[in-house]
Amino acid sequence: MKQNILLQLHPMTKFYFTLFIFAVVLISPGYIFSFAIFPILILIAMLAGVAKEFLNIVIKALVTVLIFIFIMQMFFYPGENVLWEWGIFEIKQEGIKYGLLLTSRILAIGSAFILFFRMTEVRDFVKSLEDIGLPPMGAYVVLSTLQIIPEMRRQANTIMEAQKTRGVETEGSIFVRAKAFIPTLTPLILSSIAGTEERAITLESRAFSAPVKKTSLHQLSKSNMDRALPVVFALVVIGLIVWRFFL
Repeated sequence: MKQNILLQLHPMTKFYFTLFIFAVVLISPGYIFSFAIFPILILIAMLAGVAKEFLNIVIKALVTVLIFIFIMQMFFYPGENVLWEWGIFEIKQEGIKYGLLLTSRILAIGSAFILFFRMTEVRDFVKSLEDIGLPPMGAYVVLSTLQIIPEMRRQANTIMEAQKTRGVETEGSIFVRAKAFIPTLTPLILSSIAGTEERAITLESRAFSAPVKKTSLHQLSKSNMDRALPVVFALVVIGLIVWRFFL
């Protein structure tokens, strides 16, 4: 089966697109444009075949935070146009506008980065950073940082399954799950430390710290589209800057 053309793009092209979204959202005034970015990202996710995972992560990671931020800005942002008042709580027009602006930008930028990591393998992204000059040690730090949360999640699930086989109740109310999770912290931390030591030994056995040029079996290639799209992104950003601040 032929791979999706969006997934075939070079990792740095997809990263430049994410930075492009970041730039245009900050440059463009108002919140309507920033909110309009999100449906575009959903469409891209659908074309790339990752819409389900993308929306699932956005809902879990961003929606609650955005609601909290909007409520805080709505009630506590300084302003003079009071729309509703009850005791010490006041909803101001300025707070609503700023809350919409802030949440729209966080939604657009956060969704762009989530989509990037849904469409890009971590090892491809790290290899692309190496190709543009990042030292191997820096690439390893980036790789370890990006993998630490998924790795700890897998270890936690393994430990919880082991606890379940021993008859420990791990499902039910939030208090039951919290009570079951606390005993997993010690083995989780110890296994993470042991895993770090094992990775260090493995790297040294492969002469990772040797002062020689490193080679890699994993290679990335760029297409004509990968060369053209970053130029288009840069021209659009420059045009927006000129329109926003000089016209």
